Amino acid sequence: MTQPAFKTHEVFNQSPPLEDVDLFALDAPLAEAVAANGGKAASGELSEFGRHWGSAAMASRGRLANENPPKLRLFDACGNRRDEVEFHPAYHELMAHSAHAGLHNSTWTADGKPAGGAAEVVRAARFYMAAQVETGHLCPITMTRASVAALATGPQVLAKAMPLIATRSYDPSFAPWSTKRGMTLGMGMTEKQGGTDVRANQTRAERDGGAYRITGHKWFMSAPMCDAFLVLAQADGGLTCFFMPRFQPDGSVNEIHFQRLKDKLGNRSNASSEVEFTGAYAERVGEEGKGIRTIIQMVQLTRQDCAIASVGLMRSGLAHALHHTRYRSVFQKHLADQPLMQAVLADMALHVEASVALVMRLCRAFDEASTDAKAAAWMRLLTPAVKYWTCKSAPGFLYEAMECLGGNGYVEESILARHYREAPVNAIWEGSGNVMCLDVLRALAHEAEAAVAVLEDLVADTRGLPGAAESVAFLARTFRRPDGEHVARQAVETLAQLAAAAALNRTAPDQAALFAATRLGGTHGRMYGTAELSLDDSRRLLERALP
Repeated sequence: MTQPAFKTHEVFNQSPPLEDVDLFALDAPLAEAVAANGGKAASGELSEFGRHWGSAAMASRGRLANENPPKLRLFDACGNRRDEVEFHPAYHELMAHSAHAGLHNSTWTADGKPAGGAAEVVRAARFYMAAQVETGHLCPITMTRASVAALATGPQVLAKAMPLIATRSYDPSFAPWSTKRGMTLGMGMTEKQGGTDVRANQTRAERDGGAYRITGHKWFMSAPMCDAFLVLAQADGGLTCFFMPRFQPDGSVNEIHFQRLKDKLGNRSNASSEVEFTGAYAERVGEEGKGIRTIIQMVQLTRQDCAIASVGLMRSGLAHALHHTRYRSVFQKHLADQPLMQAVLADMALHVEASVALVMRLCRAFDEASTDAKAAAWMRLLTPAVKYWTCKSAPGFLYEAMECLGGNGYVEESILARHYREAPVNAIWEGSGNVMCLDVLRALAHEAEAAVAVLEDLVADTRGLPGAAESVAFLARTFRRPDGEHVARQAVETLAQLAAAAALNRTAPDQAALFAATRLGGTHGRMYGTAELSLDDSRRLLERALP
């Protein structure tokens, strides 16, 4: 006898996937911030990028790249040492799409000079959208882009490498970089005993004709599959920066021996390694003893990208939370229409809107720094402050976004679980929170007049906003204190929020007033949803966040 089929349930009251959307067109705060900082002419191409990266196909690639993390292949079948890193095809596809869009080189000319115009702002908008889909693969993209700033101090190396960096081709083959269609660069600075204190590095560099041989280790070598790396080592003249290719000039594999890949909390699609150098071939970049000065040009750009990616992750968290709550009904009403949930979402939307305005304002400073002394000062003072605030905001923000989805947000099928695991890395890499605070204090001490001019601009751009005058007075008192380092975190957070209010005031004055009232003034609690926003303000913020 045939048993009857029992249908135990049907799926309803669930949100559809948030995919096949235009990540640019759906993001009014982004479009306004790009336009306000010189990138309005790129709106069409940014929307095309947004449609491509907002597609279901790109979402699938991001998922697959993280579900199939890289593997270290030390030897071939015959026992020959290879030190290769093997990736899932989805990872290579993401790299190819990012390279094709110029995320690794569009801020430079073909000969390695700043591209000018709004190149930084437009590229940042793309990077921010790509981060919403898959952030791990952006590590080598970031380092390749940033390496040009360091290589500029070694013109001979730059002249050889730039023609390949300047292509929009991604070539994952394991071959000498000079034979490839395009190249990527990684970075190795930290050692077991030193960490942030790279002056404690013990890796040695000895001259070998016109080149050097490097012997030592790196506790973290990012993106070990790259074609070359910028590394720090102690030469006769002191700590020096070197260009270390995967292959030696004779075509043999260089003496770069990976010990293992790091088993990381997040950033799963990207490989990070421990490595030993046993006489590895390298060429000097910059002067002997000037390694920190050389590499800091690269670090400034990687810190910028940490901030952009963190805001991109928060934007994605907000969009998924808002999308879900508009479909999910509880007690006969959509979650997004419940007053308490609306308060949480609107507070989150306000944070993201201010963060987007701030990072785009920072990128404008990078665009203008080579020709405008005040922009250069803005960049030097605010880069560590912006990184501090945005990167440290992201993990807590993404937890709140997950909670908006309830259990659906906590399972690995949700992109928010991946975003949450990804978020802490941007605050840790390229200088932790304390290092960022010390860099702000250092900029204030070494460039006092320029810093005062920047602060005066922030005063002018926030005049009349609630709490702005009090925040400026607090900064003036705190930065003059002899124990300023002890209270630097509060001061740097205030500086970043003041700069965010100033940036937002240029793009959306109504939202700037709300942000200032709830962050610089008033009594904003430690949790999202505690800001005193009217229903009209909340509805306006949410409509701007996701129409």
